[in-house]
Amino acid sequence: MKSAPLLMMAAMLVGCATQDRLATVDTRSENVGHQRLQPQAGGGSGQLQVYSLGATEGYRMPQLYAAPDPEVGDRDPRAELAPTTICLQVVVDANGVVERSLPLTDRPECAAGAARENAPLLQAAQEAVAMWKYSSAAVCHFAAGKVPADRGDCRGAERVEPVAVTLQYAFTFEIVKGQHVVRTQGK
Repeated sequence: MKSAPLLMMAAMLVGCATQDRLATVDTRSENVGHQRLQPQAGGGSGQLQVYSLGATEGYRMPQLYAAPDPEVGDRDPRAELAPTTICLQVVVDANGVVERSLPLTDRPECAAGAARENAPLLQAAQEAVAMWKYSSAAVCHFAAGKVPADRGDCRGAERVEPVAVTLQYAFTFEIVKGQHVVRTQGK
């Protein structure tokens, strides 16, 4: 008789364990890829001022080391979105911090950024880019006759001058309902 309460408790637990559990599953998946764009020749908002290096100068590119991806989330109610490219011009200060980003829409591959319905994509890209971190770009000043073959390496420079830079990026967004699709270039 002492085992009766234990059997009753075990039967109740088995009953609970066999109940169906409801789970909500979000079937919307978002995919975002980004790539750096080459500066554009000619006019337009993507036009950059070019700096010419002197004979004893080198240039070290900024290195992106923290880059969260854009997250659209609920701000865009669309359930489907074919690959759509949004472009930004990103201004990075001399300390490697993103100062600001501006939409680029004057390139054919970036035209979708001007469409009102893609404003949530543009906003998501700008919010993500605002959190990006770079090692600073720099102009390396070498002594005459001591310029290394790799002028992008500032080791041995008499002076390293961190500089602000402007970089251009393209973000390709895709929303697929119920199916996760990942496209990787170059693999």
